[in-house]
Amino acid sequence: MASDQEHSNQTVLDRLDTGKTSGFFWLLTLLATIGGFLFGYDTSNIGIVQGFLPVSYTSTNPFITGYLFSGVSLGAAVGALLAASLIDRYGRKSMLIFDALLYSIGAILSALTVDLFMLLASRTIIGIAVGADSAIATAYISEWAPKNRRGSLSILQQWMITVGILGAYMFGLAVLYSLPSMAYSEDWRIMLGIAAIPSIIGLAFRFVMPESPRWLVLKGKYRKAVEALKKLGVDTNEDELRLQFPAGHTTKARMSPGVKRAFLVVGLFMVFQQITGINIPFYYGPKIISSLHIFSSGTSAVSAEILAVEAASILAVVNVAATYIGFRLIDKAGRRTLAIFGYSGMAIFAIVGALFKYDGMDVAMLVSLAIFIVFFAFGVGGTGWIIQGEYFPTEYRGSLASMIAFIDWISNFAIIEIFPYMDDRIHIAGSLLVFGLLSVVAALTFYFIMPVTKGKSVEEITKMFENLK
Repeated sequence: MASDQEHSNQTVLDRLDTGKTSGFFWLLTLLATIGGFLFGYDTSNIGIVQGFLPVSYTSTNPFITGYLFSGVSLGAAVGALLAASLIDRYGRKSMLIFDALLYSIGAILSALTVDLFMLLASRTIIGIAVGADSAIATAYISEWAPKNRRGSLSILQQWMITVGILGAYMFGLAVLYSLPSMAYSEDWRIMLGIAAIPSIIGLAFRFVMPESPRWLVLKGKYRKAVEALKKLGVDTNEDELRLQFPAGHTTKARMSPGVKRAFLVVGLFMVFQQITGINIPFYYGPKIISSLHIFSSGTSAVSAEILAVEAASILAVVNVAATYIGFRLIDKAGRRTLAIFGYSGMAIFAIVGALFKYDGMDVAMLVSLAIFIVFFAFGVGGTGWIIQGEYFPTEYRGSLASMIAFIDWISNFAIIEIFPYMDDRIHIAGSLLVFGLLSVVAALTFYFIMPVTKGKSVEEITKMFENLK
């Protein structure tokens, strides 16, 4: 009897927040985070194929070289901005479908490219799709995930990125081992174009995803909300939704101080997430490892590239494994604890790695870099994407999550674009020292400004930020 009374006192969204996490929830999360996988794949495959591109595609201009690596990130920033004006108007599902279509086009064009300009343009198209997807994925997940599993569901965005990075190395090695004689003709095209396959699969299956029930309720689309909630295990009807969430129950007024506080915290988190250097070993991994002269160069350029990719793959495996630790801990330890611990560990091992390199201990430096990645993967990477989706009220979530994604990608673009200059002037040792000091600043910053949100619904988080002083 008591449980019936408790059920009757709950709103429909309360029942969604406290419901069980079925296999369907995990399938939805997988479909929503395909863009993360594709971003991870493009993060690393360009570093593999760069050495095999035709001579006419190469440039001595470090800006052009930097853009070849960072063009996806710049495109992603543009995509996130475009999503900001569309996601709250047209919904989460329709935008996720469009993103998958756009990515498929970009991947196919990159494989068919005829010159450097076409390659850069196609990678920018890929970036636009990835950026829009990153603006939507965790916002979409946070709007139907039960609050006690929202962290572990949302962190799959970061995990899919790491799996994509590892997938690029594994597939690249498979192609180079299988077709070494075609490395300079067809292999690089295969490695660029193969990403269209998971993208097209994602495009097909995203049509069967339910729209976000919170967005549907907000827009007064009660019939569709009932259908979406039923798929998510919550039985309701239009009359109940109209009673609990009458049309116009939420208006998009001027941003409150609480929303601005939340935006500041997440925005700073995303800036530090990127400028502390995590993507350097994944974009430039084979190049960095080749410069260390740890491994024999082999008998050919292809052999040397394979050895460097094999070594970089070890870092990718570490990244995937460590992200699993974050997946297990995020809902138990909480976002704030993992973030501070993660940035602190990054600071220590980036600085230690720099000292090892200054002392000529290249292997020890590489080990330190691997541990640096571990601390990012379980403490920082997934946390940023989670808070991007859960910190904002529903009426602002889409547009502000898009703006946060823009901040993330433009920060990523900046550090990837500037790294060739850093490497030329202060080399990898000096770069690690810079990343370590920035990680110290990040740990201190979030110790003071990042609140505890573990176990709270997205509505409770909104109220918490309003009450902060």
